Amino acid sequence: MLDAGCGTGENALHVASLGFSVLGVDVAESALAIARAKAADRGIEVEFAAADAFQLERLGRRFETVLDCGLFHTFDGDERPRYVASLGSVTEHDGTLYVLCFSDDGLDTGPHPISQEELKAAFNANTGWNVAAIEPDRVQTRYQDDGAPAWFATIKRI
Repeated sequence: MLDAGCGTGENALHVASLGFSVLGVDVAESALAIARAKAADRGIEVEFAAADAFQLERLGRRFETVLDCGLFHTFDGDERPRYVASLGSVTEHDGTLYVLCFSDDGLDTGPHPISQEELKAAFNANTGWNVAAIEPDRVQTRYQDDGAPAWFATIKRI
């Protein structure tokens, strides 16, 4: 599994603790250092590497499962096509991408909220994807005790 924009690695560490092979990538070396220290402290075998989300093909690997927890919504509309193409370059045919992003639905939304329509516009047949499901969810933040409204999207690579 690839964890794109893994930050300090909590999701990658969780999945790796279940016995799966995981590569967590982030542009922030400081976050990766924290993730590596957590892995060592917990005795979890997981790989972390510095990578640009717009150039994931440089990893030279492909994945059946990709996780984006909190990265997609950080990109402006004109950056999204580059990111979606980059994800496509490392996701196997019929692979699955899971995206958790801030939602525009509800009160007290997080920064850069995304609509379902924006997700569907970014991940469509023309870009090599099919949105299988978009479900309402919550994403933990430092600022909201019960988290912020989010979308959890399941997207298939075609």
